Amino acid sequence: MITVVSAVLGVFGGLLFALGWGWLAGCIAACAQVLDGVDGQFARMTGKESAWGAFCDSVLDRYADGAMVIGLILYSVKFPGPIPIWLLLLFGAFALMGSNLVSYSSARAESLGIDLGKPTLASKGTRSSVIICCAWASALWPQVPILAVLYLALHTNFVVFRRLTGTGKPALRGGNSQPTGRTSP
Repeated sequence: MITVVSAVLGVFGGLLFALGWGWLAGCIAACAQVLDGVDGQFARMTGKESAWGAFCDSVLDRYADGAMVIGLILYSVKFPGPIPIWLLLLFGAFALMGSNLVSYSSARAESLGIDLGKPTLASKGTRSSVIICCAWASALWPQVPILAVLYLALHTNFVVFRRLTGTGKPALRGGNSQPTGRTSP
């Protein structure tokens, strides 16, 4: 139940962001982030952890993340600042793709037994914190969320690119990878 409430709050935060209520969206997103951090611990403490719960949490997290990024983009279009809207939308698209690909590439690498090395600062917690801080700062300067769009577009895709070009390659070249059911990457 905590997972569902967290996801609903995350989606609601994205909606509030899209409507132009940045500060309130940040407050709702912060509550969602706290609940998302608590749900797994609560399940372990109460003996109710399960593979299904972990799977459900991961899937619902993507909905909440996507809603927050889309809300952030729509908010930024309302207060575009110095960036042309076409460029802002392009960065927004990369922000959405990069945010999802960081989580997807982590999960996929884990399922294939590929070591991604050290954790990055592109995790869900960091991405959410950047969005929340920029949402709160929008009360002082409405264009601040553009910084979150730029961060998400650049940093997340840099991490994914680095994973694609370097991490796990030696294991794959050595023929130690597990079959994926696909003939090409």
